[in-house]
Amino acid sequence: MKTLSIALLFAAALSAQIPEIPFDSAPNLLKLPAGMNLGEVPGVATDSKGHIIVLTRQGDMYATTGTSRTFTHGGVQLLEFDSNGRFLKEMGQGLYGFLYAQQVRVDPQDNIWVVDRGASLVIKFDPNGNVIWPMGRKPESINIGPPPTGGGGGRGRGGPPGVGTPGDLFNQPSDVAWNSDGEVYVADGYGNARVGKYDKMGHYIKAWGQRGSAEGQFNQAAGIQVDASNNVYVADAGNKRIQVFDKDGTYRSSITGIGSPRAICISPGPHQYLYASNSNGVDDFDNGEIYKLELDGKILGKFGEAGKQMKQFSVVNAIDCRRPNELYIGEVGNWRVQKITLKP
Repeated sequence: MKTLSIALLFAAALSAQIPEIPFDSAPNLLKLPAGMNLGEVPGVATDSKGHIIVLTRQGDMYATTGTSRTFTHGGVQLLEFDSNGRFLKEMGQGLYGFLYAQQVRVDPQDNIWVVDRGASLVIKFDPNGNVIWPMGRKPESINIGPPPTGGGGGRGRGGPPGVGTPGDLFNQPSDVAWNSDGEVYVADGYGNARVGKYDKMGHYIKAWGQRGSAEGQFNQAAGIQVDASNNVYVADAGNKRIQVFDKDGTYRSSITGIGSPRAICISPGPHQYLYASNSNGVDDFDNGEIYKLELDGKILGKFGEAGKQMKQFSVVNAIDCRRPNELYIGEVGNWRVQKITLKP
């Protein structure tokens, strides 16, 4: 107990040395149509016009009967708002691949990519919200069960646990990113523990990673981003680090000291910044803060805390940082999007 107390005091002392970044949060950001409410918000992103794309879960749940758990689909909504938060449209109503929304990203061509953890799909939409193609395959005629509790294998096309998932399929993916050549990286991080690399048409190239804590291994690969030099950053939430790889998956370094990173974002421009949320959410206490870092891992500051008021956060699963000091934060715990403006 004495050792634990000393460790907590040491961690508190280190935290106190990190500068607090002053910031504002815009109230009443999104103007929803009458009768519409947001559910959990696992994804938010902006396009080149400043439009806000929001991915929200509506009523998804696991139903328990006796000793079995069955996934019950309530609804997933993909919504578009203009830069002032005015509602424009809903996309993908009733889509076959919408089961349990996990993340949304917008690529440099303004295509919209939705990661669906329940369907084990990554779905590419054009800027108007029309489906271009899916990556992966939704298991047919089976119940989508709870996340596996161990092992690195997946169910593939509905096969038994542990047999491994082929490279062109996913098992509960978490995030998607691209390099400067248009190649696609998918964090296949819940059922599996790996990163998959694909060409610009979605064809499988390679994968790396397995469950564990060594370099190049993952314990819940929750987020993924790529910098201007095509280095790949993976939020290894369970191991409390961000791992950095080259474009082909060769390990380069790890970033630690920022809690349990889940949502990550790298800003564009000549000087890029890395943002990471310390959102344990399920397994541990949710600290709530978001860190701003240099790409080499140097911590520049942090902002926010756990809570339900404005300027507080609960289970941040998405950060959009198209503008480095104007962020959009998607909160699973508080069912909302906050627009954050960082001050000097």
